[in-house]
This record gives sequence, structure tokens and C-alpha cells, in this order.
Amino acid sequence: MSRAQSRVRRPAAARGDFAPPRTRTPALPAVESFAELALPPELLATLGREGVSTPFPIQAATLPNSLAGRDVLGRGRTGSGKTLAFGLALLARTAGRRAEPRRPLGLVLVPTRELAQQVTDALTPYARSVGLKPPATVVGGMSIGRQAGALRAGAEVVVATPGRLKDLITRGDCRLDDVTVTVLDEADQMADMGFMPQVTALLDQVRPDGQRMLFSATLDRNVDLLVRRYLNDPVVHSVDPSAGAVTTMEHHVLHVHDEDKHRTTTEIAARDGRVIMFLDTKHAVDRLTKHLLKSGVRAAGLHGGKSQPQRTRTLGQFKSGQVTVLVATNVAARGIHVDDLDLVVNVDPPTDHKDYLHRGGRTARAGESGSVVTLVTPGQRRDVSRLMAAAGITPRITPVRAGDSELHRITGAQEPSGVPVVVTAPVPAQAGPRSGRSSSGASGSSGSGRSSRSRSRRSSSRSGAAADSGTAAGSASPSRSAAAQTRSAA
Repeated sequence: MSRAQSRVRRPAAARGDFAPPRTRTPALPAVESFAELALPPELLATLGREGVSTPFPIQAATLPNSLAGRDVLGRGRTGSGKTLAFGLALLARTAGRRAEPRRPLGLVLVPTRELAQQVTDALTPYARSVGLKPPATVVGGMSIGRQAGALRAGAEVVVATPGRLKDLITRGDCRLDDVTVTVLDEADQMADMGFMPQVTALLDQVRPDGQRMLFSATLDRNVDLLVRRYLNDPVVHSVDPSAGAVTTMEHHVLHVHDEDKHRTTTEIAARDGRVIMFLDTKHAVDRLTKHLLKSGVRAAGLHGGKSQPQRTRTLGQFKSGQVTVLVATNVAARGIHVDDLDLVVNVDPPTDHKDYLHRGGRTARAGESGSVVTLVTPGQRRDVSRLMAAAGITPRITPVRAGDSELHRITGAQEPSGVPVVVTAPVPAQAGPRSGRSSSGASGSSGSGRSSRSRSRRSSSRSGAAADSGTAAGSASPSRSAAAQTRSAA
């Protein structure tokens, strides 16, 4: 049956609801080990070298079917192993083939630059093991000329944000006619960010008889459109009975007074160990970061107003432990994995339950434990109660004040040193020549009309920003030991 015919026969969902797709062909059973899968020996050997011994549930359930060419709809929270779930199938089915210049064979669409880089890094050793070039990362905010060069060199797999890929296609630097395996990772966020028109335009250009895999942390009406239009007789697998059901994660709502919230936030930031703090606006991020640095806390800000080199450098400092507090807007809510991160703090509660789940997804990854703490003032209590109910979460509610023993018990909060931190940005790597124009925005969206060269000038003017480093003033305090490498299975 054709995709068009299967779309006609599928009943429509009520407005706002997700209608599970109708599957005609029984799914193949899950496996207990990678050795049971029809994977090339080179991929199996690389799994061993990367220390990945046992498949995660979403991998065990979907890989037998995706390796057989079936379309896949997978739901799993961030950190559940989705990257290898689609990545191994994509690489196994592409191995042994060669791409013509500008005509990739596999495509992974993601919503943000950070997630694109994470996927590329995770898949590169596996791609090399089967003789494929490292995946080409195609995102806004970076040299479009360099990305076009990777496509001209015949990259077999492209990991892209929708806007920048659209720009390269418009320039004639890429065609999708040969793409036989297409993956949508974090499809719900692409819908939430308004990328749906670009995503559908790109999917309409890949081979109609190709394989499609859609992975998402949540399934709602926006994702339903993609499922109905592009997935044919898919295998459906959901890791969690509820998107918020993560047994290794604790959820705390801390009731704070308005006048005490700033001090409470500062004490949490001064804890021993790393923490991500989420705020609503770029201005709020910059303001809190500056305050924490003055208080003696090695903090750095991350938001869409930062250039891509700044964002990459800041993430590297946070992962290595040079920076202990990452103060961020939702730009960091997906696509960032840091091992041993056990605390996420919503200084400003999110307004949408999906944002809450994805912020929290930075901790308690791959079976590790972690806590999500939300600071709630009296005027926010009703809205946060509704938010938690929508997320399917029953948090522990605790009234706290700065200096409280309960605040310390839950978060490790303590008084900061008060010794200001002087920041020294590392010398950035030499940027390659930039060419061409692009309209891609920070996360790959189109329409800004700004050239790569203008971005480069803005990047240079901001490269010494104080919030992008973390060396203590007047001391040679050693940074924390480097964080463990990202687990490939996550």
C-alpha cells in the first residue's frame, strides 16, 4: 500500500490529541544483546570499544525493525538511548555505499545546533568503522561555505537543522533525491519551534520509497501531522508509560519568598558540584551570571544571543568542570549531555510542561540519579501546580529560605565565597574562511537574511565576554577533574 493510501485510511484524531498510527505488520521481537542484531561486525566491534555492552530498551525494541527497513515511531525521554537507536540502523543501511557530490544518502534532522553536534560526535566513530565519512554537520551560525564543502566532498550522512539545510539546497549545494534513510530527532521540539513548514518541505524531497524514523520525547497533535503524512506502517515503541516517569529522578518544588529568591538561587549555585539553572530571558541569564561571578561562583551564560563559538566554548568549559554553573535559557534544554550532572534548577518555572520535561532531561540520564528543583514564589504556585499535573509529576513541595538546612539537604546549597571570579577566555581556534550568505537563525531557522560574515564580526566583538570562562581571581585553583566522555548509548 502506498503512503498516500495509508494516510487516507487512518482515522483523524480529535483536536489536540495524538492518534496512534495503525500498524498492519507485526513488529519483530526485541533483542537482549547487540550480537543478536544483523549489524556489520565493524559496528559490533565499535560498540565494544565504546563501552556499550547492553542495548537500552528503545534500542532493543526498535533496532530489529529499523535494520529490516521498517519505518519507526519511537518515544523516549532525552537520555533514553535514541541516538544509537536510529544511528546504528542508519549507518548499517548506508555502509558500503558512496554518495555523489552534494547528494547524501542519509539525513538526520534536529532542532538545535547543540543537538546536531552531539549526534555527529556520537555517530562519528561508528561511521568511520564501516568506511563512511564522518557525518556532515549542517547548522546555522557556522560557516556555510565549509558545510557546502563537506557536501561537495560526498558526505554520506548529514545531520542538519532545517533552516540551514534549506539554505544549502536553495544555493544548489545539496540535493535530497538520494536520501534513503531519514531521521527526525526531537520532532516535538521542531514542531514547537515553528519548523514544521521547513521540515515537511525537506521530507517531500527525499526518496518517497525510503525509510523514515521519527523519535520524540513527547507525542502530541503537532507530531501527529508528521506521522500521518510520512510514516508508512511504522513500528511504534514508547520507553516510558509517561513522559515524566523517570524513577531515578526526584522532582522538588521549593516555595520561596520573592525577596529571598535571589539569595536562595545564589546559595544553590555555590554548591559543590555542577548545576544547570534555567531562566526565561537572555537578559536574566546575563544578569544572574554576572552576579554569580562577583559572588565567587564559576558561572557562564548560554543563550541564543551568544555566537556559536561562544556557545561551544562555554559547553566545553562546563563539561570539563572549569565552569560549575551553566545559566541558560531554553536553548540548552535539549541536545546537551553532561555525565554526572545531578541537579537542574528552574529559577524561572517554564510555562509549558514539555519545556519542564526537557529541562529536567539534562539530569538522571541513562539510569543515573538526579534532581529537578523548581523555585516557586507565592504568585506562581497555581500555575506550577497545573504545570506539574500536565507533566504527570507529583513533586515534593518544601518551603525554604536561604540558609535553611532543608535547602542544603535538597540542593547542597551553601554560602558563596564572596571572592569575585575573573574570567579569562581561552584563545579560540582560528576560524576558516567564510563564504556565501545564509538566512539561518540560531537553531537553523531561515529568514534572518544575515550573512555569515556579519555573524563573524558579531562573534569577534563578543569573544571576550566575561561569562564565558571560569578562572578564579588571584589564585591558581585547579579546575574539577574532566567529566567522563558522553556515553554513546545516551
